[in-house]
Amino acid sequence: MLSAKVKFVEFKAGNCYTVKNFLSGIFPVFSHFKKDMKKSEIDFYQRLAHGIAMQFGTNCEVVVHDLESSDLDHSIVAIENGHISGRKVGDGPSHIVLQALHDSEHLEGDRLSYLTRTRDGKIMKSSTIYIRNEDGKPIGIFAINYDISLMSAAAQQINSFISTGPEESQPEPISMNVADLLDELIEQSARSIGKPVAMMTREDKIQFIRSLNDAGAFLITKSGPKVCEFLSISKYTLYSYLDEIKSSQQQS
Repeated sequence: MLSAKVKFVEFKAGNCYTVKNFLSGIFPVFSHFKKDMKKSEIDFYQRLAHGIAMQFGTNCEVVVHDLESSDLDHSIVAIENGHISGRKVGDGPSHIVLQALHDSEHLEGDRLSYLTRTRDGKIMKSSTIYIRNEDGKPIGIFAINYDISLMSAAAQQINSFISTGPEESQPEPISMNVADLLDELIEQSARSIGKPVAMMTREDKIQFIRSLNDAGAFLITKSGPKVCEFLSISKYTLYSYLDEIKSSQQQS
């Protein structure tokens, strides 16, 4: 008889009146209906957690918290690879869970890709996704914590190995042939002057050639004509500048 009444009310009221509302009005015990996450919801997130853990391996901890549990001291309803943080099903809430409970009305979005640390010093890259009901209220948390401790230590070692002096901000290019090398040396000298050729003074051009000379650019065959073309100067002017540079070096 009860099921018939339920079907009748649900049919008549459609989306405006739910079975839950009907039962809560008749039987006070149903006012506590769905305080916890539904068993079907928990089952789905358990399977999702297991799938993610299997996909990413034993360094990936996945935790499901029930924020509507009647016993918040035991909010964890599912966990995979709990050895990472030392937690298990039935353990209590984390700081993020407490924050969600305290500020549930003001939580706007999920927290993605942030760093956390376990009590024994493991560094984890974490993401917290809020499970919300139809009203947008958080009723659960789906958390992914990936242990990056070893990778972080390896990254520090790698950075230490590949780091250079502070003056070397750009990787040194490796040329395929001498023609490319000359082009790179010309570009490098141009950057050191910081002006387009049309705005270079005589002193700028001398400094440009001095930079090329110090780099050994003029040891490359036919480098002179290419430099003359780039600076729009004659071969005679180039030799004049080189003589001036050599003279100043001898005097110093």
